[in-house]
Amino acid sequence: MDLLNTLVDKGLRRELPTRDEALAVLATPDDDLLDVVAAAGKVRRHWFGRRVKLNYLVNLKSGLCPEDCSYCSQRLGSTAGILKYTWLKPDQASDAAAAGVAGGAKRVCLVASGRGPTDRDVDRVSETIKAIKDNNEGVEVCACLGLLSDGQAERLREAGADAYNHNLNTSEATYGEITTTHTYEDRVDTVQKAHAAGLSACSGLIAGMGETDEDLVDVVYSLRELDPDSVPVNFLIPFEGTPLGKEWNLTPQRCLRILAMTRFVCPDVEVRIAGGREVHLRTMQPLALHLANSIFLGDYLTSEGQAGKADLEMIADAGFEVEGADQVTLPEHRAAGGCHDGGGACGSGGGGACGSDAAPEVSEPRTAADARTDLVAVRRRGAGTDLAPNA
Repeated sequence: MDLLNTLVDKGLRRELPTRDEALAVLATPDDDLLDVVAAAGKVRRHWFGRRVKLNYLVNLKSGLCPEDCSYCSQRLGSTAGILKYTWLKPDQASDAAAAGVAGGAKRVCLVASGRGPTDRDVDRVSETIKAIKDNNEGVEVCACLGLLSDGQAERLREAGADAYNHNLNTSEATYGEITTTHTYEDRVDTVQKAHAAGLSACSGLIAGMGETDEDLVDVVYSLRELDPDSVPVNFLIPFEGTPLGKEWNLTPQRCLRILAMTRFVCPDVEVRIAGGREVHLRTMQPLALHLANSIFLGDYLTSEGQAGKADLEMIADAGFEVEGADQVTLPEHRAAGGCHDGGGACGSGGGGACGSDAAPEVSEPRTAADARTDLVAVRRRGAGTDLAPNA
Protein backbone atom coordinates (compact mmCIF):
# COMPACT_ATOMS: atom_id res chain seq x y z
CA MET A 1 0.00 0.00 0.00
CA ASP A 2 1.62 3.27 -1.13
CA LEU A 3 0.16 5.18 1.83
CA LEU A 4 1.79 2.90 4.38
CA ASN A 5 5.14 2.87 2.59
CA THR A 6 5.08 6.66 2.59
CA LEU A 7 4.19 6.81 6.29
CA VAL A 8 6.96 4.38 7.25
CA ASP A 9 9.44 6.41 5.24
CA LYS A 10 8.35 9.63 6.95
CA GLY A 11 8.37 7.99 10.38
CA LEU A 12 11.96 6.83 10.00
CA ARG A 13 12.92 10.42 9.08
CA ARG A 14 10.74 12.02 11.77
CA GLU A 15 8.85 13.85 9.05
CA LEU A 16 5.30 14.99 9.72
CA PRO A 17 2.60 13.20 7.69
CA THR A 18 0.00 15.30 5.94
CA ARG A 19 -3.43 15.59 7.49
CA ASP A 20 -4.87 13.55 4.63
CA GLU A 21 -2.41 10.76 5.37
CA ALA A 22 -3.26 10.77 9.08
CA LEU A 23 -6.98 10.74 8.32
CA ALA A 24 -6.49 7.91 5.84
CA VAL A 25 -4.97 5.73 8.59
CA LEU A 26 -8.14 6.16 10.66
CA ALA A 27 -10.28 5.33 7.61
CA THR A 28 -8.52 2.10 6.62
CA PRO A 29 -10.86 -0.92 6.38
CA ASP A 30 -10.53 -3.81 8.82
CA ASP A 31 -9.20 -5.99 6.00
CA ASP A 32 -6.08 -3.77 5.88
CA LEU A 33 -5.65 -3.43 9.66
CA LEU A 34 -2.77 -5.89 10.01
CA ASP A 35 -0.93 -4.05 7.25
CA VAL A 36 -1.38 -0.80 9.20
CA VAL A 37 -0.09 -2.42 12.41
CA ALA A 38 2.90 -3.91 10.58
CA ALA A 39 3.81 -0.56 9.03
CA ALA A 40 3.53 1.42 12.27
CA GLY A 41 5.40 -1.41 13.98
CA LYS A 42 8.42 -0.77 11.75
CA VAL A 43 8.52 2.82 12.97
CA ARG A 44 8.08 1.77 16.60
CA ARG A 45 10.88 -0.82 16.40
CA HIS A 46 13.21 1.61 14.60
CA TRP A 47 13.10 4.06 17.51
CA PHE A 48 12.38 1.77 20.48
CA GLY A 49 13.28 -1.78 19.51
CA ARG A 50 11.13 -4.39 21.25
CA ARG A 51 11.27 -2.72 24.66
CA VAL A 52 8.11 -1.96 26.66
CA LYS A 53 8.35 0.64 29.41
CA LEU A 54 6.18 -0.05 32.46
CA ASN A 55 4.59 2.81 34.38
CA TYR A 56 2.68 2.61 37.64
CA LEU A 57 -0.05 4.95 38.88
CA VAL A 58 -0.46 6.04 42.49
CA ASN A 59 -3.64 8.02 43.14
CA LEU A 60 -2.57 10.40 45.91
CA LYS A 61 -6.01 11.98 46.39
CA SER A 62 -9.14 10.43 44.94
CA GLY A 63 -12.49 12.02 44.08
CA LEU A 64 -14.07 15.29 45.22
CA CYS A 65 -12.73 17.30 42.29
CA PRO A 66 -14.28 20.75 41.61
CA GLU A 67 -13.73 20.49 37.83
CA ASP A 68 -16.50 19.24 35.50
CA CYS A 69 -14.55 17.13 32.97
CA SER A 70 -17.29 14.97 31.45
CA TYR A 71 -15.13 11.85 31.08
CA CYS A 72 -13.91 11.73 34.69
CA SER A 73 -15.31 9.61 37.51
CA GLN A 74 -13.82 12.08 40.02
CA ARG A 75 -15.57 15.12 38.53
CA LEU A 76 -17.89 17.55 40.21
CA GLY A 77 -21.32 15.88 40.38
CA SER A 78 -20.11 12.36 39.58
CA THR A 79 -22.21 9.60 41.15
CA ALA A 80 -19.78 6.84 40.18
CA GLY A 81 -19.06 4.68 43.21
CA ILE A 82 -15.31 5.29 43.28
CA LEU A 83 -12.96 5.43 46.24
CA LYS A 84 -12.80 8.87 47.84
CA TYR A 85 -9.97 9.88 50.15
CA THR A 86 -7.75 12.83 50.91
CA TRP A 87 -3.97 13.01 50.50
CA LEU A 88 -1.94 9.87 51.14
CA LYS A 89 0.98 10.38 53.51
CA PRO A 90 4.44 10.17 51.93
CA ASP A 91 5.14 6.75 53.45
CA GLN A 92 1.79 5.39 52.21
CA ALA A 93 2.48 6.65 48.70
CA SER A 94 6.02 5.25 48.84
CA ASP A 95 4.72 1.82 49.86
CA ALA A 96 2.23 1.88 46.96
CA ALA A 97 4.95 2.93 44.54
CA ALA A 98 7.27 0.16 45.74
CA ALA A 99 4.71 -2.45 44.69
CA GLY A 100 4.77 -1.13 41.13
CA VAL A 101 8.57 -0.94 41.03
CA ALA A 102 8.77 -4.53 42.30
CA GLY A 103 6.50 -5.52 39.41
CA GLY A 104 8.90 -4.00 36.87
CA ALA A 105 7.77 -0.37 36.61
CA LYS A 106 10.55 2.14 36.00
CA ARG A 107 8.30 5.20 36.30
CA VAL A 108 5.84 6.02 39.07
CA CYS A 109 3.09 8.52 38.22
CA LEU A 110 1.74 10.49 41.19
CA VAL A 111 -1.75 11.79 40.47
CA ALA A 112 -4.06 13.97 42.55
CA SER A 113 -7.57 15.12 41.71
CA GLY A 114 -8.33 18.83 41.70
CA ARG A 115 -7.97 21.92 39.57
CA GLY A 116 -4.35 22.38 40.52
CA PRO A 117 -2.05 22.23 43.53
CA THR A 118 -1.68 24.83 46.24
CA ASP A 119 1.83 25.65 47.37
CA ARG A 120 1.20 23.42 50.42
CA ASP A 121 0.21 20.62 48.05
CA VAL A 122 3.49 21.05 46.16
CA ASP A 123 5.33 20.76 49.50
CA ARG A 124 3.41 17.59 50.28
CA VAL A 125 4.13 16.04 46.88
CA SER A 126 7.78 17.06 47.15
CA GLU A 127 8.03 15.08 50.39
CA THR A 128 6.39 12.12 48.67
CA ILE A 129 8.81 12.29 45.73
CA LYS A 130 11.75 12.26 48.16
CA ALA A 131 10.33 9.27 50.04
CA ILE A 132 9.83 7.30 46.82
CA LYS A 133 13.29 8.09 45.48
CA ASP A 134 14.97 7.31 48.80
CA ASN A 135 13.36 3.85 48.82
CA ASN A 136 13.58 2.99 45.11
CA GLU A 137 16.92 3.64 43.49
CA GLY A 138 16.77 4.85 39.90
CA VAL A 139 12.98 5.16 39.69
CA GLU A 140 11.52 7.96 37.58
CA VAL A 141 8.74 10.05 39.13
CA CYS A 142 6.09 11.88 37.11
CA ALA A 143 3.66 14.25 38.82
CA CYS A 144 0.12 14.92 37.58
CA LEU A 145 -1.51 17.50 39.81
CA GLY A 146 -3.60 19.61 37.44
CA LEU A 147 -2.99 23.17 36.31
CA LEU A 148 0.30 24.65 37.52
CA SER A 149 0.86 28.17 38.78
CA ASP A 150 4.08 30.09 38.13
CA GLY A 151 7.06 28.56 39.90
CA GLN A 152 5.42 25.27 40.85
CA ALA A 153 6.98 23.24 38.04
CA GLU A 154 10.42 24.51 39.10
CA ARG A 155 9.75 23.47 42.70
CA LEU A 156 8.71 19.97 41.63
CA ARG A 157 11.87 19.69 39.53
CA GLU A 158 13.99 20.75 42.51
CA ALA A 159 12.23 18.13 44.63
CA GLY A 160 13.35 15.40 42.22
CA ALA A 161 10.41 15.04 39.82
CA ASP A 162 11.52 13.85 36.41
CA ALA A 163 8.33 14.54 34.44
CA TYR A 164 4.95 16.25 34.55
CA ASN A 165 1.75 14.96 32.95
CA HIS A 166 -1.11 17.11 31.75
CA ASN A 167 -3.19 15.80 28.86
CA LEU A 168 -4.82 17.90 26.14
CA ASN A 169 -7.47 15.14 25.90
CA THR A 170 -9.30 16.35 22.80
CA SER A 171 -9.12 18.93 20.03
CA GLU A 172 -9.19 22.64 20.77
CA ALA A 173 -12.39 23.00 18.71
CA THR A 174 -14.35 20.53 20.86
CA TYR A 175 -12.72 21.09 24.26
CA GLY A 176 -15.52 23.33 25.50
CA GLU A 177 -18.02 20.50 24.96
CA ILE A 178 -16.07 18.26 27.37
CA THR A 179 -15.07 20.73 30.10
CA THR A 180 -16.30 24.20 31.08
CA THR A 181 -14.39 24.93 34.30
CA HIS A 182 -11.04 25.46 32.55
CA THR A 183 -9.88 25.93 28.98
CA TYR A 184 -7.79 24.13 26.40
CA GLU A 185 -5.34 27.05 26.60
CA ASP A 186 -4.96 26.43 30.35
CA ARG A 187 -3.81 22.90 29.58
CA VAL A 188 -1.35 24.01 26.91
CA ASP A 189 0.06 26.57 29.35
CA THR A 190 0.73 23.90 31.98
CA VAL A 191 2.55 21.64 29.50
CA GLN A 192 4.68 24.61 28.48
CA LYS A 193 5.44 25.42 32.13
CA ALA A 194 6.67 21.84 32.63
CA HIS A 195 8.91 22.11 29.56
CA ALA A 196 10.33 25.45 30.67
CA ALA A 197 11.18 24.07 34.12
CA GLY A 198 13.24 21.25 32.63
CA LEU A 199 10.70 18.53 33.35
CA SER A 200 10.04 15.86 30.74
CA ALA A 201 6.59 16.77 29.44
CA CYS A 202 3.93 14.06 29.20
CA SER A 203 0.68 14.93 27.42
CA GLY A 204 -1.86 12.83 25.58
CA LEU A 205 -5.47 12.30 24.61
CA ILE A 206 -8.68 10.43 25.35
CA ALA A 207 -10.39 8.65 22.45
CA GLY A 208 -13.98 7.49 22.42
CA MET A 209 -15.76 10.63 23.66
CA GLY A 210 -17.78 11.04 20.48
CA GLU A 211 -15.07 12.94 18.63
CA THR A 212 -14.59 12.86 14.85
CA ASP A 213 -11.55 11.61 12.99
CA GLU A 214 -10.64 15.24 12.39
CA ASP A 215 -10.70 15.90 16.15
CA LEU A 216 -8.34 12.99 16.75
CA VAL A 217 -5.92 14.19 14.09
CA ASP A 218 -6.14 17.76 15.42
CA VAL A 219 -5.22 16.80 18.99
CA VAL A 220 -2.35 14.52 17.91
CA TYR A 221 -0.98 17.27 15.64
CA SER A 222 -1.26 19.72 18.55
CA LEU A 223 0.65 17.28 20.73
CA ARG A 224 3.36 16.97 18.10
CA GLU A 225 3.70 20.76 18.10
CA LEU A 226 3.94 20.84 21.92
CA ASP A 227 6.63 18.14 21.62
CA PRO A 228 6.16 16.10 24.82
CA ASP A 229 8.45 13.14 25.43
CA SER A 230 5.48 10.91 26.31
CA VAL A 231 2.04 10.71 24.69
CA PRO A 232 -0.47 8.60 26.66
CA VAL A 233 -3.40 7.37 24.57
CA ASN A 234 -6.42 6.79 26.81
CA PHE A 235 -9.57 5.03 25.68
CA LEU A 236 -12.64 6.37 27.47
CA ILE A 237 -13.83 4.19 30.34
CA PRO A 238 -17.57 5.00 30.38
CA PHE A 239 -18.32 5.17 34.10
CA GLU A 240 -21.97 5.08 35.05
CA GLY A 241 -22.68 8.32 36.90
CA THR A 242 -20.72 10.53 34.49
CA PRO A 243 -22.04 12.48 31.46
CA LEU A 244 -20.18 10.14 29.08
CA GLY A 245 -21.29 6.96 30.81
CA LYS A 246 -23.24 5.83 27.72
CA GLU A 247 -20.50 6.57 25.16
CA TRP A 248 -19.43 3.19 23.78
CA ASN A 249 -17.91 4.25 20.45
CA LEU A 250 -14.76 2.16 20.24
CA THR A 251 -13.87 -1.22 18.79
CA PRO A 252 -10.51 -2.98 19.17
CA GLN A 253 -9.83 -2.22 15.50
CA ARG A 254 -10.58 1.47 15.98
CA CYS A 255 -8.22 1.62 18.95
CA LEU A 256 -5.41 0.06 16.93
CA ARG A 257 -5.90 2.57 14.12
CA ILE A 258 -5.77 5.46 16.62
CA LEU A 259 -2.53 4.12 18.10
CA ALA A 260 -1.05 3.65 14.63
CA MET A 261 -1.95 7.20 13.60
CA THR A 262 -0.39 8.53 16.79
CA ARG A 263 2.80 6.58 16.11
CA PHE A 264 3.07 7.90 12.55
CA VAL A 265 2.56 11.51 13.68
CA CYS A 266 4.80 11.15 16.77
CA PRO A 267 7.31 8.53 15.61
CA ASP A 268 10.11 9.03 18.13
CA VAL A 269 8.18 9.72 21.35
CA GLU A 270 7.04 7.33 24.05
CA VAL A 271 3.53 6.37 22.96
CA ARG A 272 1.82 4.84 25.99
CA ILE A 273 -1.33 2.75 26.05
CA ALA A 274 -3.11 4.20 29.06
CA GLY A 275 -6.57 3.84 30.62
CA GLY A 276 -9.19 1.69 28.93
CA ARG A 277 -6.98 -0.77 27.05
CA GLU A 278 -8.54 -3.76 28.80
CA VAL A 279 -12.07 -2.46 28.17
CA HIS A 280 -11.68 -1.64 24.48
CA LEU A 281 -8.68 -3.53 23.07
CA ARG A 282 -9.51 -6.67 25.05
CA THR A 283 -7.93 -9.76 23.44
CA MET A 284 -6.17 -7.55 20.87
CA GLN A 285 -3.97 -5.86 23.48
CA PRO A 286 -0.82 -7.75 22.34
CA LEU A 287 -1.17 -6.26 18.83
CA ALA A 288 -1.08 -2.79 20.36
CA LEU A 289 2.43 -3.46 21.65
CA HIS A 290 3.59 -3.28 18.03
CA LEU A 291 2.41 0.36 18.03
CA ALA A 292 3.09 1.65 21.54
CA ASN A 293 6.28 1.21 23.54
CA SER A 294 4.83 1.88 26.97
CA ILE A 295 1.90 0.77 29.14
CA PHE A 296 0.58 1.19 32.66
CA LEU A 297 1.07 -1.83 34.88
CA GLY A 298 -1.90 -3.03 36.91
CA ASP A 299 -4.68 -0.69 38.03
CA TYR A 300 -5.57 2.88 37.07
CA LEU A 301 -6.78 5.82 39.16
CA THR A 302 -10.33 4.72 39.90
CA SER A 303 -10.70 1.55 37.81
CA GLU A 304 -9.10 -1.87 37.93
CA GLY A 305 -6.81 -3.02 35.19
CA GLN A 306 -5.53 -6.36 34.02
CA ALA A 307 -3.55 -8.29 36.63
CA GLY A 308 0.07 -7.17 36.71
CA LYS A 309 1.23 -10.77 36.19
CA ALA A 310 -0.96 -10.99 33.07
CA ASP A 311 0.61 -7.78 31.74
CA LEU A 312 4.09 -9.27 32.07
CA GLU A 313 3.02 -12.56 30.46
CA MET A 314 1.40 -10.67 27.58
CA ILE A 315 4.60 -8.72 26.91
CA ALA A 316 6.72 -11.86 26.90
CA ASP A 317 4.26 -13.91 24.83
CA ALA A 318 4.12 -11.16 22.19
CA GLY A 319 7.91 -11.29 21.83
CA PHE A 320 8.69 -8.04 23.65
CA GLU A 321 10.80 -7.35 26.72
CA VAL A 322 10.32 -5.12 29.75
CA GLU A 323 12.57 -2.08 29.60
CA GLY A 324 15.14 -2.12 32.40
CA ALA A 325 15.85 0.69 34.81
CA ASP A 326 19.31 1.05 33.28
CA GLN A 327 17.96 1.53 29.75
CA VAL A 328 17.19 4.96 28.32
CA THR A 329 13.64 5.09 26.99
CA LEU A 330 13.99 7.84 24.40
CA PRO A 331 16.13 7.85 21.26
CA GLU A 332 19.47 9.58 21.71
CA HIS A 333 18.46 12.80 19.96
CA ARG A 334 15.50 13.24 22.34
CA ALA A 335 17.19 11.99 25.51
CA ALA A 336 19.90 14.60 24.97
CA GLY A 337 17.28 17.33 24.93
CA GLY A 338 17.84 18.21 21.30
CA CYS A 339 14.17 18.34 20.39
CA HIS A 340 12.96 20.85 22.94
CA ASP A 341 13.78 24.12 21.23
CA GLY A 342 10.32 25.60 21.71
CA GLY A 343 9.99 25.92 17.97
CA GLY A 344 7.32 23.37 17.19
CA ALA A 345 7.56 19.76 16.15
CA CYS A 346 10.88 17.98 16.30
CA GLY A 347 12.14 16.84 12.91
CA SER A 348 8.96 17.97 11.23
CA GLY A 349 10.66 18.72 7.94
CA GLY A 350 8.46 21.72 7.31
CA GLY A 351 5.96 21.40 10.15
CA GLY A 352 2.37 22.45 10.43
CA ALA A 353 -0.77 20.74 9.23
CA CYS A 354 -1.06 20.31 5.50
CA GLY A 355 -3.32 18.59 3.02
CA SER A 356 -7.04 19.12 2.54
CA ASP A 357 -9.73 18.71 5.17
CA ALA A 358 -11.64 16.11 3.19
CA ALA A 359 -13.40 13.78 5.63
CA PRO A 360 -12.82 10.04 5.33
CA GLU A 361 -15.64 7.59 5.42
CA VAL A 362 -16.57 7.01 9.06
CA SER A 363 -17.76 3.63 10.28
CA GLU A 364 -21.07 3.28 12.09
CA PRO A 365 -20.83 4.18 15.79
CA ARG A 366 -21.13 1.46 18.38
CA THR A 367 -24.52 1.06 20.03
CA ALA A 368 -25.63 0.42 23.60
CA ALA A 369 -26.00 -3.24 22.70
CA ASP A 370 -22.22 -3.40 22.14
CA ALA A 371 -21.39 -2.00 25.56
CA ARG A 372 -19.09 -4.15 27.72
CA THR A 373 -20.09 -2.66 31.04
CA ASP A 374 -18.90 -5.85 32.73
CA LEU A 375 -15.32 -4.80 31.96
CA VAL A 376 -15.60 -1.51 33.88
CA ALA A 377 -14.54 -2.37 37.42
CA VAL A 378 -14.11 0.29 40.11
CA ARG A 379 -10.78 0.05 41.90
CA ARG A 380 -11.19 -1.32 45.44
CA ARG A 381 -7.56 -2.17 46.22
CA GLY A 382 -4.20 -0.49 46.47
CA ALA A 383 -3.74 3.18 47.35
CA GLY A 384 -6.38 4.44 49.78
CA THR A 385 -7.39 0.94 50.89
CA ASP A 386 -6.07 -1.77 53.21
CA LEU A 387 -5.81 -4.28 50.35
CA ALA A 388 -2.63 -5.13 48.44
CA PRO A 389 -2.24 -3.28 45.13
CA ASN A 390 -2.35 -4.94 41.73
CA ALA A 391 1.17 -4.72 40.35
